[in-house]
Amino acid sequence: MTSANPTPLWQPDADRIARAQITRFQAWAAEHHGAPSEGGYAALHRWSVAELDTFWKAVTEWFDVRFSAPYARVLGNRSMPGAEWFPGATLNYAEHALRAAATHADEPAVLALDETHEPRPVSWSELRRQVGSLAAELRALGVRPGDRVSGYLPNIPQAVVALLATAAVGGVWTSCAPDFGARSVLDRFQQVEPVVLFTVDGYRYGGKDHDRRETVAELRRELPTLRAVVHIPLLGTEAPEGALEWSALTSADVEPVFEQVPFDHPLWVLYSSGTTGLPKAIVQSQGGILVEHLKQLGLHCDLGPGDRLFWYTSTGWMMWNFLVSGLLTGTTIVLYDGSPGHPGTGAQWRVAERTGATLFGTSAAYVMACRKAGVHPVRDYDLARVQCVATTGSPLPPDGFAWLHDEVRDDLWIASVSGGTDVCSCFAGAVPTLPVWIGELQAPGLGTDLQSWDPSGEPLIDEVGELVVTNPMPSMPVRFWNDPDGSRYHDSYFDMYPGVWRHGDWITVTSRGSVIIHGRSDSTLNRQGVRMGSADIYEAVERLPEIKESLVIGIEQTDGGYWMPLFVHLADGVVLDDTLLNRIKRTIREELSPRHVPDEIIEVPGVPHTLTGKRIEVPVKRLLQGTPLEKAVNPGSVDNLDLLHFYEDLARKRA
Repeated sequence: MTSANPTPLWQPDADRIARAQITRFQAWAAEHHGAPSEGGYAALHRWSVAELDTFWKAVTEWFDVRFSAPYARVLGNRSMPGAEWFPGATLNYAEHALRAAATHADEPAVLALDETHEPRPVSWSELRRQVGSLAAELRALGVRPGDRVSGYLPNIPQAVVALLATAAVGGVWTSCAPDFGARSVLDRFQQVEPVVLFTVDGYRYGGKDHDRRETVAELRRELPTLRAVVHIPLLGTEAPEGALEWSALTSADVEPVFEQVPFDHPLWVLYSSGTTGLPKAIVQSQGGILVEHLKQLGLHCDLGPGDRLFWYTSTGWMMWNFLVSGLLTGTTIVLYDGSPGHPGTGAQWRVAERTGATLFGTSAAYVMACRKAGVHPVRDYDLARVQCVATTGSPLPPDGFAWLHDEVRDDLWIASVSGGTDVCSCFAGAVPTLPVWIGELQAPGLGTDLQSWDPSGEPLIDEVGELVVTNPMPSMPVRFWNDPDGSRYHDSYFDMYPGVWRHGDWITVTSRGSVIIHGRSDSTLNRQGVRMGSADIYEAVERLPEIKESLVIGIEQTDGGYWMPLFVHLADGVVLDDTLLNRIKRTIREELSPRHVPDEIIEVPGVPHTLTGKRIEVPVKRLLQGTPLEKAVNPGSVDNLDLLHFYEDLARKRA
């Protein structure tokens, strides 16, 4: 596996390694906590999982986490699920997110852009003032610790203020993006029963205005627990009857009061994509997110004051919450509200240029779209300040690594990262002091005992297995909402290997310590006993210019046979003739193996995705197995429901 890449694509120089915060942390932790001073990242990682309590204590000291009541010990109960972190401690996430206001008052905490690509700064002092004003108003509205506050909002500064004000009062934040329809939002918000709803009248996307007033009216009707609705007039309309004006709630000049809450007090609720059944309502804690994100953003992403973090995301995706946490490290965060490809495919590079982003995060799909569209970032944009391009959402194919290296900069740190909404963080990805090997994630994260296991629970090296985490992470869910006995939480991650987190991805841990992700294991392809990841097939097929996107499904048949169709969405004007069919098969045979060649190649009008842009494999598999549409998929979780009718009809014809 590893011999294919004799030399790394990127290697940090000695100066870069010496400057990295993780290097300074290791030297300090060696002096104060017995961490290894030699052996680089590999030694630090081994120590961080072997001495879990000491490692996390060191993180809280290094980042000067302010506990208003001290903790009795780092880990009470270690068992998963149910690990108890820092029992006895109290703190507040929002207090830490606004700390830089004391030293960087007039510098931008936030740079906000829409499709005009004109950055609008919000200073640290102004952000802190607005949070103080809104927190006082939430308390006046009767919001108490533990109450849920919801946002139906785009990626705008008001959303950040609302989240931080909610956290300041000890409320529980939850959000959806305004491109979600009413049903999708209600599937999420009705579960948690919010008392306040922040809304916009509409949003702009792809050069057009999208009016959301009717959807907002429906949300108000269907959420009986609401005590207040706050109107943000993005399109300039009047507040609907009975709604409060955003400007009135954020105009006072008051110091924020930060409710000191227990370490495991809920901070926010995130939702799994929920392609089948209701989305899981995942509860993460103030303290767990605080320390995990300080580690991830401060040590792994190497961010601090003077840096600018731009990650293309929406409020309906965990990467938005992660982006907001950039504030914890004193980093300026860049909020882009608009289409990723407007007015042209290169739009995100332009945003990176206009904001002086030092870390630019995007999706692997966007990188591959730029490659296909012939975008030349370094020729067309000034990206001198970009130190790192990070990608997530799906594995970045080797071609994506090569393209970034050739088209952005040959000394670019490329961080393909992989984690999950479930932990709102990364299991593996960025390490500023390690080389980058093409097609690989640099290493597992500190404090994360990431392994690849076979079905009997034996660890594998240089072989494909299940992604497992064998020790607790602070940002693992404290629970799911409406899961009183914890059974849904248990069944989601701890069913296959008791006491060990199984995430549902196929991975290889290489002998050099890097990680390769092969796609979801719950939609596994298993041809003649060989398990294969769908991501490998997508990467090979979508290199062909004729293919816009593809979807591969493996279906066990009642007669013991196995049917593996490949669905292809063709580029405009392309015809699926014998020549193209043979090219697709030859590509897969030569680049992967004869076993990966599909049984049929079928042209489709499009590939369905979740609302956060992930291809929908399992529901399509269920449809093809004859499950009725309403049972196979939660309609509110799909970007284009009409596309699923094609697969439903196909199943009917085949039957």
